[in-house]
Amino acid sequence: MPYSRSFDEEEGPVQIVCRHLRSKAIYVAGQMEPGIEQETMGSGHCWCNHTQHILGPDDTLVDRRGCNSGRTCYEAVL
Repeated sequence: MPYSRSFDEEEGPVQIVCRHLRSKAIYVAGQMEPGIEQETMGSGHCWCNHTQHILGPDDTLVDRRGCNSGRTCYEAVL
């Protein structure tokens, strides 16, 4: 049986992420495109470059969908 992936909730569009969000994909692909789906960008494991951990400065888990302008530690890319 082939692998199939299912989600309980429909995912919304990816917002512009924080400048401190890091993923292995950024070093492999050269840049982290906010509009590209997670399947094309590796395992999805992310960390905060500010804390060097999977938790951000606000003690919340770091991920591509959650590290956006709604967090207190968010810093815009530009």
